[in-house]
Amino acid sequence: MTMKNEIGKLSVVATPIGNLEDITLRALRMLKEADVIACEDTRVSKKLLSHYDIHAPVTSFHSNSGTKGFEKILELLEEGKHVALICDAGTPGVSDPGLELVSRVREKFEQNPVQIETIPGPSALAAALSIAGLRAASFTFYGFLPLKKGRETLFKEIAASERACIFYESPHRIMKALESLIKVLGEERRVGIFRELTKIHEESIIGSASEVKTVLEQDPQKQRGEFVVIVEGA
Repeated sequence: MTMKNEIGKLSVVATPIGNLEDITLRALRMLKEADVIACEDTRVSKKLLSHYDIHAPVTSFHSNSGTKGFEKILELLEEGKHVALICDAGTPGVSDPGLELVSRVREKFEQNPVQIETIPGPSALAAALSIAGLRAASFTFYGFLPLKKGRETLFKEIAASERACIFYESPHRIMKALESLIKVLGEERRVGIFRELTKIHEESIIGSASEVKTVLEQDPQKQRGEFVVIVEGA
């Protein structure tokens, strides 16, 4: 039986972005030691947990959890529990509500601090940069771009940026994103798209926005999967 801590502990644990072998030994230990694992999607996370024979209780925590979702985690920490926070893939806090959760934990327990620790590991952002070969010594990361409001304004901002610009995109919007980049970028600016990172069908496609779009048009299968998009600086 896990002994109750005098103060709670929040472990922010990075999980594989595709290949299950990419999890760290420390991450596995923390997931086994946790009183509760807060998951973005319990169905997705249980595949990972089952693979490594981890049986800690899980609770759902995602962008639609609302106030009750945050309150549930805060209550567990107040009870002295060890909560491990994971997302479906990669590092929590990058384009998910993990960032806000950590902020709320720090605010609530300012006088009686909860231990907050990072268990680093996989990140689609870092993985894409490592194999891009693009000029990205400094960059701006946008996460997922908004669906409508302000989207085109951001593409103009990306076009004007001297730094490399990186964002995530879904298979449903990757072609529209490339169309927008074609409108604002010249043919000299290189774009890289990185799909299905660490998985069997991992692929990198680099060229002008129009060249990349043509490759995807010629093979619709290449439009599937989650994408990291890197635009070289001006």
